[in-house]
Amino acid sequence: MANTHTAVMKRDGDWWIGWIEEVPGVNCQERSREGLVASLRVTLAEALEFNRQEALEAAAADYTEEPVTV
Repeated sequence: MANTHTAVMKRDGDWWIGWIEEVPGVNCQERSREGLVASLRVTLAEALEFNRQEALEAAAADYTEEPVTV
């Protein structure tokens, strides 16, 4: 299932810097806008997977999962 997030990006001198608005800590910088979008995509995927694994480990063996839509 694909999710959509918002990249906030700006040029800062020779660099492009950006953040994923909905996920704190997901930020990158690259020399090109295209490179920045690619880096944000990879970093976001890694952060979401890390957060998922951390939640499952914290829940231990006795848990349920349910989709939540906002």
